[in-house]
Amino acid sequence: MKPRVGVLALQGDFSAHAGALQRCGALSVEVRTPEELHGCDGLVIPGGESTTLLHLLRSSGLDEAIGEFHRGGGALFGTCAGAILLARKVLPAQHSLRLMDVVVERNSYGRQRESFEGSASPLPPLGGPPLSMLFIRAPRLRELGAQVLPLAVLDGDVVLARQGRILVATGHPELTGDLRVHELFLHGVVEAGDALRNRYNRLKTNDIFGSTEAHVVSPNRAAP
Repeated sequence: MKPRVGVLALQGDFSAHAGALQRCGALSVEVRTPEELHGCDGLVIPGGESTTLLHLLRSSGLDEAIGEFHRGGGALFGTCAGAILLARKVLPAQHSLRLMDVVVERNSYGRQRESFEGSASPLPPLGGPPLSMLFIRAPRLRELGAQVLPLAVLDGDVVLARQGRILVATGHPELTGDLRVHELFLHGVVEAGDALRNRYNRLKTNDIFGSTEAHVVSPNRAAP
């Protein structure tokens, strides 16, 4: 069965992500409400303007729904502004979903005119030739927690990283023809959430009928 992956369609280049996912063999669906997350195995949070995205997430109720989705086993992939939203801490200070143990600095590479295409060096398990990404007012990962795995570096900076069922890229792999990052998300990160999601659903069902008490592990501790 094809993995069903939502793409947050409130702002940003969500159509490019949808196309990349489809070329990798996934079923992509646009997500604008909490209800549209139901039935998804993963969610992509694309680039855009992070403060605007935060406002849209709050007004739609998706900010809380995304946290619940992840605790239930759902996988998350954030690019550029999406990486900012998932971070534990943002510099300069800004609200975030605090789901990944990284510190992110916004607009670290400069303004729009400083945007560039870079070739990052992939690390295992990604491997292969240099990984092309576009960096458009891109953030920078300033600190990585102990459970965060760097997957690609550019000029000494980690530009792709994973923690359990969360993947972040500070650039835009969806705007190039290289599908390795999306394939990693589908075949590594999304699949890692299957067992936890099934367990979580069983616990919720049992709890509804009063036969057991559900104890859900926090997203940072549940990383496989």
